[in-house]
Amino acid sequence: MTGSRTGAGGGKVEITFLPSGTSVRIPTGTTVFHAAHWAGLPIESTCGGRGTCGKCGVRVVSGSAEPMPADHRHLAGKLDEGWRLSCQCTVVGAMTIDAPPPSTTPRAATMGVGRFVLLEPNVVKVLLEPAPPTLDDRRSQLLRIVEAVDEAGYACRYEWQIVPRIAEALRHDGPVTATLVGDHLVDVERGDTRERLFGVSIDLGTTTCVCTLVDLRTGSTASVASALNHQSTYGADVIARTAMAMQGPDEVEALRRTAVSTVNELLSRVREDAGVEPEEISEAVVVGNATMLHLLCGVSPESIALAPYVAAFLEPQDLRADQVGFDMQPLGRVALFPSIGAYVGADIVADIVATGLVRDPELRLLVDVGTNGEIACGNAERSVATAAPAGPAFEGGEILHGMRAVDGAIEGVRLTDGVVELQVIGDDAVVPRGLCGSGLIDAVAQLRLVGLLDDGGRMLAREAAQELGHPLADRIETVDEVRAFRLSDAVILTQADVRALQFAKGAIATGIETAMATLGVTAPELSAVLLAGSFGSYLDPRSAQVIGLVPPVPVDRIEAVGNAASEGAKMALLSFREREVAWELPDTMEYVELSGQGDFNDRFIANLRFPPLASLPDLEADALRSATTVEAAG
Repeated sequence: MTGSRTGAGGGKVEITFLPSGTSVRIPTGTTVFHAAHWAGLPIESTCGGRGTCGKCGVRVVSGSAEPMPADHRHLAGKLDEGWRLSCQCTVVGAMTIDAPPPSTTPRAATMGVGRFVLLEPNVVKVLLEPAPPTLDDRRSQLLRIVEAVDEAGYACRYEWQIVPRIAEALRHDGPVTATLVGDHLVDVERGDTRERLFGVSIDLGTTTCVCTLVDLRTGSTASVASALNHQSTYGADVIARTAMAMQGPDEVEALRRTAVSTVNELLSRVREDAGVEPEEISEAVVVGNATMLHLLCGVSPESIALAPYVAAFLEPQDLRADQVGFDMQPLGRVALFPSIGAYVGADIVADIVATGLVRDPELRLLVDVGTNGEIACGNAERSVATAAPAGPAFEGGEILHGMRAVDGAIEGVRLTDGVVELQVIGDDAVVPRGLCGSGLIDAVAQLRLVGLLDDGGRMLAREAAQELGHPLADRIETVDEVRAFRLSDAVILTQADVRALQFAKGAIATGIETAMATLGVTAPELSAVLLAGSFGSYLDPRSAQVIGLVPPVPVDRIEAVGNAASEGAKMALLSFREREVAWELPDTMEYVELSGQGDFNDRFIANLRFPPLASLPDLEADALRSATTVEAAG
């Protein structure tokens, strides 16, 4: 059954900000504070939008806005004039807001895919000078710190493990520094340590994990490290790992430990590189697909694999670092991004944050190509997400000479004037050993362009190619009664490999087609097609178009956005406003379950074919003529 999730208010409404006159459509239930961020208009705040500092006041010119307790506390005497704290003012209908500019210029940086981000991390250090105890003032050390934090304008909550840190910090007179993550008091140190403020973003991928250590004061990256997910010893994909987890709690625990050990290896590397102690890392923001996040938390993903494909959790999680097992500040916080669906995970949510897909007026398509293809399409008005089970072909699986993108893998192929040109990972001396995903797509696209594959994916027989005088005819062979094209002495591409790629691209293309059909849009309306993930970075846009993996848009509209998931996680680490956008996404995007689409099989079968070359924009005329002539003759 097709499913969708909508915001509590049932859609989006328009809010206009004065004096600029800027208008933006935002989901109902959003605060005015965050709506201003969606509009690119910063509102001053020092408490992170929690209603404690009283600095984010705005005047409601039109629209409904009942005063909240924090408004009475900070804006007494101004409520009748329409003043409200923007962080406490929830949008329930169209509004006009007079928002005074900040008294100081906010820190900002460009990150993600050209996004302008205000540097307002969820972590803050506060310098305190609590009054020493006397016979007349025998408040506990804990209470002194909590009340000093409150006097500084911050609300805080604590757990008992903070008490030994407080006792140690107050052994001697003098200032102390309290570290808050959100409203969690996670550390108290002697002296002024405000110059040392760090966090990490973690992209827990099925194959590769990336850890970025960030200086939260400046927004600069202190160090980055990546490694293979240690879980790969239990299987290359989520299917294998889910099958292992279904064997019982011991197997789930083994998978959890290996995920944590992968993260801790990366944490050790970035700390050593930047000269940072574990206790100086106060927060981690984690993204990944739903299965990876389940296993990180020691939760079986069995329900994801079985109909009706329901996850144990999709919601964002706020966990304590020592409970997760990360080697960082023990009382620090680990924030897990939300997922949209069981197969549209937190990684695609981070992609959307990094690209601004749901906040810009332009209509764009975002595709994260992999074993599970994740797809999002839309703009600030409306957006849709879905997932397509592509299988392992894009990662070299089920391909005769398929392999991962490591030394010896063919990552690029060009067929020109009877010459086979191969781009191989590694130095010039490396001998081709196999095909990785980008090389597979290139090889099939090139065979299509030179007329050795027809629309249905059938490879031309050697004899037929020789009769036509095709310069590459001698490269066509028959191996175990299957036609194949020899790319090198050791590597061939078989007809079966072509079929495997057709099934993989057919699934992705059907997901794209379904998302676009749900929105009622066509390819010419797309301003851009964004290819996310490391695979998308190496994929030739023209090849992707020739095989029908992406819609037929001008090739200059196809853009690789790299590891956007890592960028989205970093943006949420550096700006609680960006995090608010991420946390709201699952309630504002429509989720379409492909298996519930009545016409899925028909669409899928149609998308197994390659698109007619004449339908592709900007295709070189001579290539088109050559392919068409050979194909017609065949």
